[in-house]
Amino acid sequence: MSVTTEPILRIRNLDVTFATARGPLHAVRDVSIDIPNGKAIGIVGESGSGKTVLSRAVMGLLPSGTTRRTGTVEFAGTDLSTASAEELRTHLGTGMAMIFQDPMTALNPVRRVGVQVAEGLRIRLGMDKEAARLRAADLLRLVRIPDPLETLRKFPYQLSGGMRQRVMIAMAIACSPKLLFADEPTTALDVTVQAQILQLLGELRRDLGMSMVLITHDLGVVAGHTDEVIVMYAGEVVERARTSVLFANMKMPYTKALLTSIPTVDMPTGRRLPVIEGRLPDPVNRPAGCAFAERCAFATDKCRTEHPPLVTEGDHSWRCWHPLGGN
Repeated sequence: MSVTTEPILRIRNLDVTFATARGPLHAVRDVSIDIPNGKAIGIVGESGSGKTVLSRAVMGLLPSGTTRRTGTVEFAGTDLSTASAEELRTHLGTGMAMIFQDPMTALNPVRRVGVQVAEGLRIRLGMDKEAARLRAADLLRLVRIPDPLETLRKFPYQLSGGMRQRVMIAMAIACSPKLLFADEPTTALDVTVQAQILQLLGELRRDLGMSMVLITHDLGVVAGHTDEVIVMYAGEVVERARTSVLFANMKMPYTKALLTSIPTVDMPTGRRLPVIEGRLPDPVNRPAGCAFAERCAFATDKCRTEHPPLVTEGDHSWRCWHPLGGN
């Protein structure tokens, strides 16, 4: 299936702030990215880096009463920044869809799988009950669930973690979305099932011609399943490049630290797993300089007092005063 070169999603200067008892919590800071049509983009970072908030802000899934969002979000040529809640809902399911982190909590425990998979088909596509049931079975078959008709009659607790994740994928692709957000789709799954889910997502993306945003804390997950990688830290984009370029020539020390913290099969038994020392900065009282400075082995006084801009050379961008390998 051919795809155009125009981005399916344009995000410009997106800021997301939550009102808290301690003061404004700045969760996403001045993010500007494009998601190309038909491509897979990985967004990587620790918990609290802003990657999930970014995706939910794009889809309008953040609480309205305590959230302030500025900037623009344009999906398939439509400006969602000024759209009403009703207008935004018309793009959910058929335009954008999301696979949520934990299928056990995302799925309704007291409703059968078939009802939940068919719901979007009936509401968004206007199918009658029987047509939606048959299509739901087809979707379960598409995501490699054996005996789909029997699975439709089950409740989520009767399925394994891998099967629940496949049900979530079936629900997300039911209305043939153009853009799929996969938020930590392999969390809490064993390694074999993780590989199966990632392979399935890749096959579905290619077969259906979707764009996909794969959100994860694990650089290893995006290595073989994305075209580009965006690294986020403390609500900001700190590095972006084509996947092959990023792994060959990392510029941001944080990106390198994420890679180093991944266990490898050749690691000697008994050796302590490498970790990134320290923690993310307080999002309510953010430091003046580089947000990663207090955890970075290369930090200088300039890093602690001056906020680095996002530097771009070709199609590689990074936010660091002392990039790895120099400029």
